[in-house]
Amino acid sequence: MGMFRNLDADKYDRKYTDLYLAQRIWRYMKRYRSQLSGIAIGFTAMAIMQAIRPIIIALGVDALQSDTGVLEAIFIGLAAAAVIEYLSNWGRRRLLTRVVGNTVANMRKDSFESAVERDMAFYDHNKTGKIVSRITSDTQEFGDVMMFTSDVIAQLMSVGFLLLILLSRSVTLTLVLLLTIPVYVVVALGMRNLARMATRQGSRAMAEVNDQIQESVTGITVAKNFRREAMIYNEFVDVNTLSYDTNLRRGFVLALVFPTMTILSGMSIALIMYAGARTVVAPEIAITAGTWYLFIQGVDRFLFPIINLVAFWSQFQQGLASAERVFALIDAENTVIQNDNQLVDNIHGEIEFEKVSFAYDDEQWVVKDFDLHIQRGESIAFVGHTGAGKSTVAKLVSRFYEFQSGDIRIDGRDIRSFNLQSFRSRLGIVPQQPFLFSGSIIENIRYARPNATDAEVEALAHSIGNGEWLDTLPEGLYSDVGERGARLSMGQRQLVSLLRVMIQKPSIFILDEATASIDPFTEMQIQEAIDMILAQSTSILIAHRLSTVQSADRIIVLRDGAIIEEGSHEALIAQDGHYAELYNTYFRHQSLSYIENSRERLTEVVGD
Repeated sequence: MGMFRNLDADKYDRKYTDLYLAQRIWRYMKRYRSQLSGIAIGFTAMAIMQAIRPIIIALGVDALQSDTGVLEAIFIGLAAAAVIEYLSNWGRRRLLTRVVGNTVANMRKDSFESAVERDMAFYDHNKTGKIVSRITSDTQEFGDVMMFTSDVIAQLMSVGFLLLILLSRSVTLTLVLLLTIPVYVVVALGMRNLARMATRQGSRAMAEVNDQIQESVTGITVAKNFRREAMIYNEFVDVNTLSYDTNLRRGFVLALVFPTMTILSGMSIALIMYAGARTVVAPEIAITAGTWYLFIQGVDRFLFPIINLVAFWSQFQQGLASAERVFALIDAENTVIQNDNQLVDNIHGEIEFEKVSFAYDDEQWVVKDFDLHIQRGESIAFVGHTGAGKSTVAKLVSRFYEFQSGDIRIDGRDIRSFNLQSFRSRLGIVPQQPFLFSGSIIENIRYARPNATDAEVEALAHSIGNGEWLDTLPEGLYSDVGERGARLSMGQRQLVSLLRVMIQKPSIFILDEATASIDPFTEMQIQEAIDMILAQSTSILIAHRLSTVQSADRIIVLRDGAIIEEGSHEALIAQDGHYAELYNTYFRHQSLSYIENSRERLTEVVGD
C-alpha cells in the first residue's frame, strides 16, 4: 500500500498465521505451568469480584425499597470485593511479570543464538543493525503486548461471569445486549489486516533507525577523518523522519479503533436503556429497578472489554508482528549444509579441491572447476589481483560459504560430513581486519582457548621477539585494548590475533594478511609468529607481504578464480609471467635489494 512504502521485508522474513504464532508462543509459556496456574486463579478471583460489584449494588437498590438498613451491608460487600480484587490483581501481575519476563528472555536468547549460528552469507545480505532490532526492540514490544493481553483476558472472564447473572435476571435484555456483539467482531476483523501491516512496517522502520545508528557509531572514526559528521547526521535525520512518518500512520490506523468503538458502544447503551425502560413500565414483563440498573451498569462493564478486545486486536497484531519478526530470525536457514555430523578429534591437514565451483549470488562464478591439492603440513600462499578468488578459497575451506558443485576433502573426508563446531576448533583463522574484543590483551589471546593459564599465555607472548612488543604497552599483557582494539596499533592487533591462533595450536592455519603498512620491527615480529605457526600446521596464506610469500612452500597465482601459475618464488620470477608482474607491482618495493638500491640512488641525488 502507498501509505507504507520504502520499508521492504528482509529476505528471510516469513508470514505466519495467527494460530501458528499463538502455538509457538505457547511453547515458551508452557514451561511455567505452575505460575500460569497461579495467574489463572488470580484471573478468576479478579473477574468474579469485578462482576459481583454491580450485582451487590443492584441487590441493594431493590432492598432499599423495603429496608434502609441495607446500606451498611452494601458498603461492607463493596469494600470486601475491592480488597479481594486488588489482592488478586497484585498476585496475578506479579506472577505474570515473571512469566512474560522469562518468555521474552528465552525468545531473546533463541534469536541471539540463531544470529550467532547464521553463516557468513546471511550477513552478506542482511544488515546487523536490523538483526539487533529484532533481538532487542521486537522482543520487548512483544512482552509489552503480552502484559496488555492479560488485562483483556481478565476483563473477558469478568464478562463471562456477568453474562450468567444477566441471563438469570432477564433473557430478553441479555439477548438485546448480545445482538450488538457481531457488529464489534465485524469491525475488528475488518481492521485486522490494516493493523498488522501498520505494526509490521513500524517495526521495520525502527530496525532501519537502529541499523543507521549502529553503522554511524561504528564508523565514526572514518566519518571524522573525512569530516562527514554532517552527512551521517543528515542520513540519520532522513531515516528517523521515515520512522516518524511510518509510526504516525500506524498511530492513525490504531487510533481509528476507539472512536469507532465508542460510537458503537453509545448506540448499544441507548438501545439497552430504551429496552430496559420499556420493560420496567410494562406490567406483564416487568423487571425491578435494581435489575434495570444492573443492565445499565452491565452494558458498560460488558462492552468495555469488548471494545478493548477490538482495540486489543489491533494491539495484538503489533505483538504478533513483533513475534513474527523474531521467529523469522530464529527460523532463518543457513546456506551451508552439512550432510553428516562427524566429530573431529584431530586433523592432519591434507586439503583437496576437486572441480569446485562457487558464486556468491548464483550469477557470477568466483571460482569455476577449481582443482588443488595441499599436502599435510604444506604452506600455500595465494597471490593475485583483487577479485581473483584468494579469500573465497580460504572461506570455502572454513565452511563460511556453501559451494555449488564439486568436492572439498580434508584428510580424504568430505568437508560437508564434519560437525562444524569441532571442525572449526581445528582451524586457526586470522582475518584481514583483526577484530579484538573490549578487554585486556591476555583475555583476547585466551579467547581461542579459555582454559589456557596466565603462565601459558605469558610464555607464548614472550616467545615473539622476547616479548619486546609488550614493553611499549602501559600494563603489558594486561593492557586494555579498547573497543575493537582501538588502543593498539594495526601491527599490535595483528600480533594479538596471531597469538590467539597460536594458543589453540590449529591443524589448518588460514591467514588473510592485512594490507596496512606497519613498522619494520613489528613486521619482523609478525613474520616470526607466522613462521612458528607454519612450522606446525597446514597453512593457507592470502599474502600481501613479500616476506609471507617467500616463507610459503608453494605460491599459487590466481586470476578470475583459476590457477594460472604455481611454484616457488624464484621459479615464478624466472618464468616472467603473471607472478613476475604482481611482484613488480606489489612486492618488489618490499625486497631488501630494492630498498638498498633506493638508498644508493637517494645518496647519489643528495651527493650531487
